[in-house]
Amino acid sequence: MPSSRLTLICHARTIAQKLARFPTNEPVEDLPVASDTLKARFASPRRLICAPELRTRQTAAGFGVDAQVEPALRDCDWGRWHGQSIKDLQTNEADALQAWLADPEAAPHGGESVRQLTERVSMWLDTIAATPGHVVAVTHPFVIRAALMQVLQGAAFNAIDVEPLAMIELRFNGIWRLRLPGMDLEEGF
Repeated sequence: MPSSRLTLICHARTIAQKLARFPTNEPVEDLPVASDTLKARFASPRRLICAPELRTRQTAAGFGVDAQVEPALRDCDWGRWHGQSIKDLQTNEADALQAWLADPEAAPHGGESVRQLTERVSMWLDTIAATPGHVVAVTHPFVIRAALMQVLQGAAFNAIDVEPLAMIELRFNGIWRLRLPGMDLEEGF
């Protein structure tokens, strides 16, 4: 049976991320990596796809080829929280923010719940699993989280491969958090 391979890449940093704000359709700050570096890291044959937002299309353009836009990779619909800072929500909508953080069904912002996002990503992963070959997908942190949750469900222990010299970062700040470090663009790959 031919295998499917999926490489998920988070878009480059935006001002909203730096300011701890829910995103809008903002551009990336800059893409400080040369397209030849990206092309070499993810050599052909592979299919390049990206979410429809500007920040993912700009990041995908760093590969030097046109990416196919995949609507299923779009960011979570943040409803009226688009562009708002976490700090402001903690002050002005603390109960709504807490409900959203605690309940995957909650959508107090009037947009998409975590459960809805996860279901959308799960259906998309099914299409990738049915398509042999390597897909490189540029998308958003929440979409990547949703994909990881699908992979880690159930028998998570046996669904994790740890390659030689692999690194994973765990941080504790009241709860354990998994951190997947990005590329160190100063040192290359």
